[in-house]
Formats: sequence, C-alpha cells, structure tokens
Amino acid sequence: MLFGGGGFYYIPLILTAFCVIHCLRRGTQQKWLWILIFLPFIGSLIYIYSEILTNRSIMRVPKIDVGAVLNPGGKIKKLEDELRFTDTFANKIKLADAYLAAGYTDKAVELYTTSLTGAFAENEHVLAQLIVAYFEQQRYDEVIPIAKKLYKLPQFARSKGHILYAMSLEYTGQTEQAEAEFKAMKGRYSYFEPRYQYGLFLVRAGRNNDAYQIFTDMLDEQPHLSAVERKSNRVWFARAKDELKKLPVNKMV
Repeated sequence: MLFGGGGFYYIPLILTAFCVIHCLRRGTQQKWLWILIFLPFIGSLIYIYSEILTNRSIMRVPKIDVGAVLNPGGKIKKLEDELRFTDTFANKIKLADAYLAAGYTDKAVELYTTSLTGAFAENEHVLAQLIVAYFEQQRYDEVIPIAKKLYKLPQFARSKGHILYAMSLEYTGQTEQAEAEFKAMKGRYSYFEPRYQYGLFLVRAGRNNDAYQIFTDMLDEQPHLSAVERKSNRVWFARAKDELKKLPVNKMV
C-alpha cells in the first residue's frame, strides 16, 4: 500500500482534495485539474510549489479550511459542542457564522440576535452578518435600519452589506435612494461587484442603454488591471458578459 499503509495512505488524497479546492477557488482549473486527477500526489506537490509557495499574493487569498469543505457538518457539530460546553459570545458567533455559511440561515439569525446584548449590543461583525442573513430571508425592511447603523464606518463603503443595503432599498420601493447608493459604489477600475449589481438594477428598471454602458465599461477596464485584480474579479466580468448577451441589441443606440 502507498507509503507503507496506515494513515499515510490518506495523505495523497487529502493533498489532492486541497489542491483541487484551491484551484477551483482561484480559477486556475483549466491549467491544473487534469494534472491533479492523473498525477494526484506528484501533481499536488507541483501545484503547491507553483501556485502557493511561490505566489507572492498568497496573503491576499483566503485560507481554505479543507476539513470544513469536505465535511461541513463535522465542523458545525464541533462548534455546537464547544458552545454547549462554554456558552460565550465568541463561541456563539463562530457557530452562527458556520450556520450562515452552510445555509442554515434561521439558526444563524437566532444566534446573532440573542448575542446582541450588553457590551455586544452594537457588535459590528454581528450586525454585518445579520444584513446578509436578513437579506437571504428577504426581510429587506430589517436590513435597512441595521445598514444605517454601520453606514458611517469606513469599511462599510466597500462591503457586501452596502450592496445588500442598496438592493434592499430597491426591493422596498425606494428606487431613487437605491440608485444613489449604487452610484456611491461606482468607480473606475474597482467596485466590480456593486457595479455589476447596479447594472442589474438598471436592467430591472428597463434602462437597458445605461446597463449596457455599465457592463461594457467593466469589460473595457479588465485588460488594464493587474493579474491579481483580474483573477479576484473574474466572476463579475463573466457575469457582465452574460448580461450583455441578453440585452436587446436593437435598443443599444
């Protein structure tokens, strides 16, 4: 048996799983997937050296919890046990974050809301997570007041919460305010996710020409970005391309 049997047998499998997950997250699958599949152990070592150890931008890439990806239920059970053993604010929020990431939004909301007491009544992380959770539950009226609490924080301007705030304003009929928020997130060579969402807002409003301009501006800027910026925003460029294909060509004048 490989590596003399025992627990060592699983090392190549774990390495390969880690590398496949990493390359899918990074968008390098075209280059690496076949190598990882047909040369799992050697390919994994080459991948780790080429894409991780020698990549100067590695500190910008979120760490991947391989165990949590392969067995999310196991991580949640562990966090549930920790909370039962030690009922602290930190343990509650770790479990709530895991629930939210796994799609157990109702459970996440229950933990977040019960955690907002005493010294933690205005905790910024919990409030930001509640924006995401309430939006997923389509509780747009409840997103707005929470977003207003965080609005003046510098980090809110570029956050997911700001995008969801703008969308919640739209979905509650406050379209002018929503557009003002989308415009506040509009800048050249940046803000690609909110600009994409602004384009969709314009499509929903029947303003196809304006949406066309948003999407084409994004794609025109793509070649002028650094490799890291292009990679981190590739999903928004791909979606902008898809939206351009759907827009009625005869309205583009």
